[in-house]
Amino acid sequence: MDETILESLRQELLTRTPLDTIPAGVWKRAGALNTWGTNAIEGNTLNRRDVERILLERRSVPNHPLHDVLETVQHARAFEDLLTRKGMPIRLSTILELHEAVFRGIKDDAGQWRRLNVRIAGSRHVPPRMERVVPMLDEWIEGYAKKDLLGEDVFSVAAWMHFGFESIHPFSDGNGRVGRLLLNLHFLKHNWPPVHILPSDKRLYLKSLDKGHGGALLDLVDFLRLAMGRSLLDLLDQVGTREDELKPLKKLARNTPYSAKYLALRASQSRLPALKLSGDWHSSERAITVYREFVAR
Repeated sequence: MDETILESLRQELLTRTPLDTIPAGVWKRAGALNTWGTNAIEGNTLNRRDVERILLERRSVPNHPLHDVLETVQHARAFEDLLTRKGMPIRLSTILELHEAVFRGIKDDAGQWRRLNVRIAGSRHVPPRMERVVPMLDEWIEGYAKKDLLGEDVFSVAAWMHFGFESIHPFSDGNGRVGRLLLNLHFLKHNWPPVHILPSDKRLYLKSLDKGHGGALLDLVDFLRLAMGRSLLDLLDQVGTREDELKPLKKLARNTPYSAKYLALRASQSRLPALKLSGDWHSSERAITVYREFVAR
């Protein structure tokens, strides 16, 4: 995904509403989507509709483990609280507080560094021994602050920080969910909306993380840009103008020099901002206009 396209869409979003003043209903829907995605890829049994019933409709869902419901409610609160945290530096206490907020009453060691050595299922990477966790996190925080001060590219820093945190694996469990909250805290600090990593992303997401152990973070950067494109489209659809309404590519193609097949190809190649709804690619008039301006010249 071309970052110039993302920047253009971001500026359009910010002219509609600063991130701090996104309507409460919109932010809650974003929190529900984020919570469903981040929990589902870790094995939570609640589907998207279940999560929406709990968080948006305040209704119960039967026949699910209590801890799955509890971590849904608590993660949503932690996600909502990111807006209040974005003006503060990331510290060791930030990491512990996020873990405790999500897993309070669920895990016995909520808000505590791991006291054992662990392995990551499906990965050849072996996280550092437990006694190295805090010193390595101190270095990670220092490195992040330095990159931030130097004004390095927001997506490159996002990939670096997320890969670094997951490699350290500071908790016995819950590292992915805390790492993704920290990732979105980084984006919010830089006036970008949060990204949502969904079950359909799991294979690509984990593969891009795993490639980082070979020294290549470009795949993770590309993945985060792709996810950001979807987030921008979704938010603009809710707070933007008619040009931002999400429509099937078949419908959008009628007023462009492109065929629906070509637009679908570019969407599948992550060149055109788009997202799948009910199995069909959707985008907006604005996204296609920006694509034509910056990519298809």
